[in-house]
Amino acid sequence: MATTIASDSGSAPQGGSTRERILQVALELFTEQGYDKTSIRDIAEQLGVTKAALYYHFKSKADILLELHLRLHGLGERLLDALEALPSGEARARAWPQLLDGFITAVDDNRELVALHQRNQSALEALHDSERHRAANDDIERQLRRLLAGSELPPEMRVRMVCSLGAVMAGLLTDGIVDDISHEARVALVRTSVADMFRAP
Repeated sequence: MATTIASDSGSAPQGGSTRERILQVALELFTEQGYDKTSIRDIAEQLGVTKAALYYHFKSKADILLELHLRLHGLGERLLDALEALPSGEARARAWPQLLDGFITAVDDNRELVALHQRNQSALEALHDSERHRAANDDIERQLRRLLAGSELPPEMRVRMVCSLGAVMAGLLTDGIVDDISHEARVALVRTSVADMFRAP
């Protein structure tokens, strides 16, 4: 039986740690009014703490944004970890549709993070040169290459797996293309599109 992808909701439980409460308030403000229009003071005032208390946990507003962005990376890492835990290329090929469906569910459960990603593209692009962001991207790329670039999987399955992953990312995370479709409808349509890729002719 395939491993499922654990969902890690972007919402922190009420009464959680100060760090988690900072991230939750920042997520709400960055999504509602935009990263550029939100100040450290705004976040601190919403929390009822001083700016100094906030800086104890994060060095800058950009660090807060990066931490939130990397939670989306975490969903991808869990998908690849579940795939890598399987014993063979054949097992991975069989499990991939179910694992990818679990990934879609995890993205859906973290729709606040998706909205943050979609509404703050320029701010997020400015983070791409940070060492931590580069390291996270490099880790995912290396793992993806290790799992899919080898000859253990049939070529048609490798291509299908790559294309289906790209379909999920484009359908759920890309901004400005299908924004007129509601999130719920997009999730349903992406599920159908991905399932069609693996349906026997």
